[in-house]
Amino acid sequence: MTLTPIFLPVEGLAVTDSETLLGAPGARLRSAWQDAREANPRARVRDIAATLGVPEASLVASLVGETARRLAPPPEGTFAALIRALPSLGEVMVLTRNQHCVHEKVGTFGQIHIPGHIATVANGEVDLRIFLNHWKHGFAVEEALPEGKTRHSLQFFDAEGVAVHKIYARPETDMAAWQAVVEAHLAPAQEDSFAPLPLPAPAPLRPDAEIDVAALRQDWLALQDTHDFARMLRTHKAGRHQALRLVGEDLAFRLTPAAPRALLEAAADSATPIMVFTRNRGCIQIHTGPVHTIKVTGPWVNVLDARFDLHLREDAVAEAWVVRKPTRDGWLTAVELYDATQEYFTLFFGGRKPGQPELESWRAIVAGLARG
Repeated sequence: MTLTPIFLPVEGLAVTDSETLLGAPGARLRSAWQDAREANPRARVRDIAATLGVPEASLVASLVGETARRLAPPPEGTFAALIRALPSLGEVMVLTRNQHCVHEKVGTFGQIHIPGHIATVANGEVDLRIFLNHWKHGFAVEEALPEGKTRHSLQFFDAEGVAVHKIYARPETDMAAWQAVVEAHLAPAQEDSFAPLPLPAPAPLRPDAEIDVAALRQDWLALQDTHDFARMLRTHKAGRHQALRLVGEDLAFRLTPAAPRALLEAAADSATPIMVFTRNRGCIQIHTGPVHTIKVTGPWVNVLDARFDLHLREDAVAEAWVVRKPTRDGWLTAVELYDATQEYFTLFFGGRKPGQPELESWRAIVAGLARG
């Protein structure tokens, strides 16, 4: 998955050539990071990294030996064993983001299933789909806060140095268990540098004229489970956005880019539970439940609830689509958000459990959204 980078250049700090600091000694990166934080104390590390022209993992690695320690997967080559140990931590905050959306949930790990390279965590508030082949680097970080406290986190990155998932300790977290997990998964070598590895470019899409639209519609209408949708696209060698464009407006149609704010406000006003999926190449994080407090700050529309925060850049929404799929439980309706590269980054559904029909209140919200 490739998403168009959107970041906020750090005020007072010039954007650098990526070759200037990439691969620089940890001390030099730490110094550049410190300068950036002094220039703008509220800047996010992701934005600082982009301004400096390095992956976020390079900045985190520069702290190794001071306030960060490297974690390593065991000989089987994945972080599966570490993930299995996470229920011992008790309550934590989990964070999954991409360039356009930040998704934060408070809860506990449990109901973990790892049959292969895809791990599922389905423990109520902590609901994740983890793609272990993209969890390449891990760090335990201790960050000093202005009020004299320390923020503890476990941070995981892909081969390019892009964050795929982060876990933050909370007051209720069992810190003895936290330290035990960290100690059990420390890397033998604690280097303070990071060398990104580029991922292969995705295969180009087939031209529209090569897609058998009639066959695509037939298989779409025969769906019984939304989880079969991706498999269906692979069978037809069709891109997701491409399929929406071709399949017909009875199954997929465009909304205006203002749809996500209107959707969230309507869900809050009507107390309709929703599902919010935010994805990157290493993780999908899901919220299921109501949303309450919706606020807009600059380009961000935010959900600011007690145990769920969402920060979504409205200016990154190039297209919003309503997508309808048949299932054993009846028709399900999604609102999918796409960026300028036609990659989807956040999905919305009505809140439901398997075996339940879609909420009429959710259908009413979707019906009230303006078409594009």
